[in-house]
Parts: sequence; structure tokens; C-alpha cells
Amino acid sequence: MITAINPTNGQEVARYELHDDAYVEAALSAAAAAQREWRTVPIEDRVALLSDIAKALRAGKAKYAEMITREMGKPIAESEAEIEKCAYNCDFYAENAPQYLADEILSSNARESFVEFDPLGVVLAIMPWNYPFWQFFRFAAPAFAAGNGAILKHANNVPQCALAIEDIMLEAGCPEGLFKTLLIEPSKVAGIIADDRIAAVTLTGSTEVGAIVASQAGQALKKQVLELGGSDPFIVLADADIEEAAAVAVRARYINVGQSCVNAKRFIVEECIADRFVALFCAGVARLKIGDPMERDTNIGPMARANLMTGLHAQVEKTVAAGATLKMGGKPIEGDGFYYPPTVLDNVRPDMVAFCEETFGPVAAIIRAKDADEAVRLANQTEFGLGSALWTKDLARGRKLARDIDAGAVFINGMVASDPRYPFGGIKRSGYGRELGVYGIREFVNIKTVWIGPAKVAK
Repeated sequence: MITAINPTNGQEVARYELHDDAYVEAALSAAAAAQREWRTVPIEDRVALLSDIAKALRAGKAKYAEMITREMGKPIAESEAEIEKCAYNCDFYAENAPQYLADEILSSNARESFVEFDPLGVVLAIMPWNYPFWQFFRFAAPAFAAGNGAILKHANNVPQCALAIEDIMLEAGCPEGLFKTLLIEPSKVAGIIADDRIAAVTLTGSTEVGAIVASQAGQALKKQVLELGGSDPFIVLADADIEEAAAVAVRARYINVGQSCVNAKRFIVEECIADRFVALFCAGVARLKIGDPMERDTNIGPMARANLMTGLHAQVEKTVAAGATLKMGGKPIEGDGFYYPPTVLDNVRPDMVAFCEETFGPVAAIIRAKDADEAVRLANQTEFGLGSALWTKDLARGRKLARDIDAGAVFINGMVASDPRYPFGGIKRSGYGRELGVYGIREFVNIKTVWIGPAKVAK
């Protein structure tokens, strides 16, 4: 049995029976058969499906946004923005996939040579709860455009969202069987990965789960894309626009109640401007409204699960015990639901938990650096390497320092965000492979060289 709990009040939203082995077998067989047909469909018709998915998402935006908020607690305005972002992503690939997947002509000694991009097959998508629609459609739009099929194993605390995604796909005209949602326990995943009808695996989730899935897929010699944990640095140099940096920092940390791999988590600030930054940052945090996520002016709703809240609080307590300064928050809010207040920890050092571990919730760690070189060194002093932000008015210097930052993305004077126009992914224990952009659509294709000869001989 899978049960969805409303994190606002701890009450049950819905429950579902798990899919049995016969259902899983039928889903895999149907997906494999449907994908063999789908790969032969002209790309112009495949991307037409994406346009119809975008229309279905926008038509049901209010319903789907409320579903997200009820199941995982995201403020309703952010849930609506998530649905709109999914639709935009589908529109983007509907427009750009044909050129991204067009044959590339090569110069060689052949009469003709080129690279073509063929679909791999059915991809198993293992997705998390924090962006229950976006994480799937971020992968799915390019994957379906490329001619693949998909099986979704979603997080078990968002079953309504998982099933709604299947309804959206069917409503938009997705061929029967090409996509299916499976409600199964995690213990069933290994067998599906090993199944010959699964060609590849994509996972967004924790580093620990990523390592398990990578091992299972590696044993089966199957392609993987892994987008895992992050402890993103937000570097503020002395010459930055401190007011703007502090304002953006509040949003960068507390959007989605701090529950995102690419939330800014470690704020590394040059010592000479640190007091001013901390004062501005804390003033911005104090203006955030905590409350019912269904109310449109709420900024901070509940965390998604009770165990996530208690785990985060343990990290805060350990960090304070090690000598960090608690500036704001730092204690679960009493009452119904899984509410943890926006928390600010100052004078955090590299040996403290809030620096070493990913804090997946509304906790900001402020680290003071003596200069820019130390700031970059501290930014890189982590096992993660997903996103990063760097604030400076000297753009030439910013470009140079960006090369020294170990991350999949560096945003100079801005907040890290995923966008279909550019690739998204990490290095180190934040995973490998890329989603979005031209690189993302080519992750789940066979990059095939075609050589036609012999070359013409000039007479």
C-alpha cells in the first residue's frame, strides 16, 4: 500500500494498492512493443505530441498545482510555476528537437559520412518528490522526441502526481503503452533495471540512492544519467552588489522550502563585507511568511515528510554544538504539519555538519572567507559539484574564477536554475550525464556513425 500524507497537517490524502508483478510485466511488454513503433514515427509527428502535452499541462494547471501542494507542501504559487515550466520545456523541445537530432555531416575519405541519432529504447525514470512534475517532464520531453519510451517509478509519497502524469500523457495522445507509471516498492527496481526491455536508466535523487542504481545499471551494462545531491556554494565577493546578492540569496536558499538539489546552501562571503551581507540576508529571511501553502502569499510551507524535518534539525543541532552561531530559527514549529522555520547559521566552518553534508531544507550556512581565492577553495571543498553562484561586479574576474569552480554550472550574479536552453547536471558525487539543451536530448540516443564508400575518384 502507498499512502500520500498532506505535510501541512499530517493527514492522509490518498492510498493506493501497489502494482503486482503481472502488472509490471504487462507494462514492460507494452512499452517495448510501443517503442518499436514510436521510433519509426517521423520526428515532426513525435514533437507534435510534446505540443499537445504542453496544452494538457496548461489546461489542468490549477488542478495539478493543488495536487503538488497537497502531496509535498510546495507553496501553491511555486506549484503553478512548476507546471508552467513543464509546459515550456515541452514547447522548447517541440521547436528544437528536429534540429538537435538532425544528421551531422562529416568530412572524411568516404563518398558520404554522417552521424545519426537513434533512440535507445525504453528508459526507466526514477524520480523524486521535490519537483514531482518537473523532474519527469525535464527528462521526458527530449526522450520522447528522440523516439524513446519510458517507465516511471516515482517517489512513493507523491502517488497522485505520478498517476496524473500518466493521465496527461494519454490525454495528449501518447501511444498506448509507450509510457506507464508503476506504483512499486523500491525493492522491485533492481529487477526492472536488469530486464532486457529496459535500455537505460535516469535517476534524480540522493547520492546514496544514485550509487545503488548506478551499481545495478552498471551490472546490466546500461546507460545512466544521474542527477544527485548538492551543496551549492553562493560566493559573494567584496566588490559585489551586496543588496542584490542578499535579496537573491534569500530566494536561492528558501524556494521550495529549501528542498532542491540546486538550492544555494553554503553562502561563502568575503570577511570584509560579511556582517553587512548577514544583516541584509537575515532581514530578507524575516520577511518570509510561514503558513498554509495553499495561501498565495505563503513563502514557507511544510517540509515534505516528518523524517526530513527531524533529520534537518539534527544537522542544525550538531552544527551549533560545534560552534556555529544560530542567527534565526533552529527549532521545529509546534503544531500540526512538518514545519521548520527559515534558519540561518553564521560562522560555519568546513569541519561542521552544515558545511560537509547536504542540508535539504530551509537552513542557510554562512561561511566567512578572507579573500576570493579562499572563497573558491571553500566552494570546492565538498564532495558535491552541481551548481554554484558567484557575485562580483568585475565580470572579467568572474569569468576567470568560474573556470576554477568545480560544478556543472556557474551563475555569475544570478540564481542557479534549470532551463531547457542549456545543459543541466553535475560532477563528483552530484552525478553524471546531462539533461536539457542539445546535450540532454543526446543522452538517450545511439550516436551512430554511418560511412558510405568508396569515395568518388576524380577523373
